[in-house]
Amino acid sequence: MKRKRGFTLLELLVVLIILGLLAALVGPRLIGKLGKAKSQIAQSQIALLESALDQYRLDMGRYPTTEEGLKALVEPPVSEEEKARWQGPYLKKKKIPLDPWGRPYHYRYPGEHGDYDLWTYGADGKPGGEGENADITSWE
Repeated sequence: MKRKRGFTLLELLVVLIILGLLAALVGPRLIGKLGKAKSQIAQSQIALLESALDQYRLDMGRYPTTEEGLKALVEPPVSEEEKARWQGPYLKKKKIPLDPWGRPYHYRYPGEHGDYDLWTYGADGKPGGEGENADITSWE
């Protein structure tokens, strides 16, 4: 009878240790890049929303009020006079994107830092922070 040869327990343990070391070295780097990518997505979305707000202002003669919010970019105004000037929706997908962490963007008009303020609080959803938790704003 021929003897079938397989892996020993020691060989399997060595492979598992090597895989664990690779995961420990590569994992944190990938997670860091994911957080940076989400921040870059938020910056891009804010730039897109700024462009849509500028188009809205060209048509309507003003930016949406804080009460109207970003919904004014996708929903026509109630007033017949303003409805005639509205050329929207101003966003291609006809809906307001959420930030990369699944929360709505904050909008204020008039702004404290410019004509309007548009921002997200980052991964932690709280003002301030560093890295992935840093606020991403239209004025910086």
